[in-house]
Amino acid sequence: MPENYMFLTELLGLKVYDLKRRRIGRVRDAALVPLVDPVRVDRFLVGGGWAWLTVRHDQVASISLDGIYLRDENLTPHHGDEYMLRMVRDLLDQQVIDAQGRKVVRVTDITFEIRQENGHDVLWVSDVDIGVRSIFRRLFQGVLPPRWIRKAQVIIPPSSIRWEFCNIVEPDPQRRLRLNITHQALENLHPADLADIVEELSPEDREAIFETIASDAAADALSEVEPEIQTSILESLETEKAADIVEEMAPDEAADVLAELEDEKSAEILDEMETETKTEVSELLEYDEDTAGGMMNTEYVSLHANAKVNDAVAALKGHEELLESLNTLLLVDADERLAGAVPVARLFVAGGDTPLKELSVERLLSVRVDEKQARVTELFDKYNLLTLPVLDEEGKLAGVITADDIISVLRQK
Repeated sequence: MPENYMFLTELLGLKVYDLKRRRIGRVRDAALVPLVDPVRVDRFLVGGGWAWLTVRHDQVASISLDGIYLRDENLTPHHGDEYMLRMVRDLLDQQVIDAQGRKVVRVTDITFEIRQENGHDVLWVSDVDIGVRSIFRRLFQGVLPPRWIRKAQVIIPPSSIRWEFCNIVEPDPQRRLRLNITHQALENLHPADLADIVEELSPEDREAIFETIASDAAADALSEVEPEIQTSILESLETEKAADIVEEMAPDEAADVLAELEDEKSAEILDEMETETKTEVSELLEYDEDTAGGMMNTEYVSLHANAKVNDAVAALKGHEELLESLNTLLLVDADERLAGAVPVARLFVAGGDTPLKELSVERLLSVRVDEKQARVTELFDKYNLLTLPVLDEEGKLAGVITADDIISVLRQK
């Protein structure tokens, strides 16, 4: 806690005095203007009789528990504040996202730091308070003197979030722009953490998040949320934005989420997608979801059966987006029929001229696209598989099923 600080509960109702130390009203709210400064309180809204007055930060001389004393009393009536983020109206008792703690919290108080700027006091938003201590202050606000409350609260552990780690959820896209609200911190979260956060929000707030964050981050998070929430999110978005997100998903995940939508909405999203991705996803949608075809992914790396380790390394460099999850290279003959499977780890213990056939697994397992989900799961369990090739009706390589796909199936059950 800084040496000079003040809570919103103490600021509200604080008396405001003019140059002659006459009381002109009490503080009813305080506001940031994020486009000007995202931390410094820019305005105080003061209730004086029948109207509210606006006090700019540079009109204040000093701020303390004894009151706010002005150095300029040329005040104006409060009017439209579309560029203001007001502490009471927009933050107090509202949900915000704690990007560092990866959770949704409700604001119960706000802590300000009192600083000196050009010879006068200003307030800087320091923390958003969320714990029992801030609730205690709220309960006794106006009942006990602020100094008594400060002394009594020390027995309660503090709980707060630094202001820079707070992400405000604002459903109105125009107001988000006016308030300069971004979700860069959310994009840096692990997709599973962002998915957990999204599931705690209201449908309107989920839509606001997915409208704002980058499509690749949105796709990663959407892959992690529950199926019914996936459907709700995509149905709430504009078709073009929904298509941008679905395009960033793995084809099998995209097909799964589109299969849960109404046919009309699914077709609209497909129409907005790029041709190549649209074709891949459309083909996967033709398979029943409880078959190998409905489970498989069409993103894999295959090489000719006569390729060597050097060729494999070059292929991996050309598919960097798959490296995080790729564990097996597939070998095919001239007719695209499966000829072998090489664990990626084996490339590191072989010379560059080593034929990949020599590194292929001894027992080559595969399934047809119409194989039932139960049988596929059984094979993964029995043989401890990481990747299982899937063949089409003509015996050609059509896709792969990975252990992650099996985990997703089991989790849904």
